[in-house]
Amino acid sequence: MSEQHNFVLLTFPDAAGWRAAYDEAQHLPGLRQVAALERSADGLLEVRDGFVRGAGVATVGSGVLGGLVGLLGGPIGVLLGFAAGAVLGNAAEEHQATEGGAGLIVLSPRVPDGGAMLVVDVREASPGPADELAAKHGATVERIDARAFEEQVKAAERKAEEPGRD
Repeated sequence: MSEQHNFVLLTFPDAAGWRAAYDEAQHLPGLRQVAALERSADGLLEVRDGFVRGAGVATVGSGVLGGLVGLLGGPIGVLLGFAAGAVLGNAAEEHQATEGGAGLIVLSPRVPDGGAMLVVDVREASPGPADELAAKHGATVERIDARAFEEQVKAAERKAEEPGRD
């Protein structure tokens, strides 16, 4: 069976149950990232936690690569190459984080008052592990194909940028 890139939404009717599921979700096969959203009984939404597998790898990897290229310029070249590479890698990670934030905004209406939602970005070979996690913690499961979700986010961003919007 081939892998399917999905956003798996685990919705909890009350905010008490998400923490244990969040900790276990970090070990799902194919996990890319997970975020926990919680809405108070009066409707206030908060991003409670987030985990990104491999966070910092782009920054460090780009820095090392830049340092290696900088070897051609001597010791100062290594320093400048590492710094430039790290800045570029960090910019890539920041861009990815910004896109993730836009996705959470699009999903925020789905979080019930007094409840919580885990948004799990995962490449699934089988829906079994995420479904078992949801059943174990009393959450409902919804899957959104990553490409379809990306289009939803882009459409929301275009709508927000329309002239006349404040």
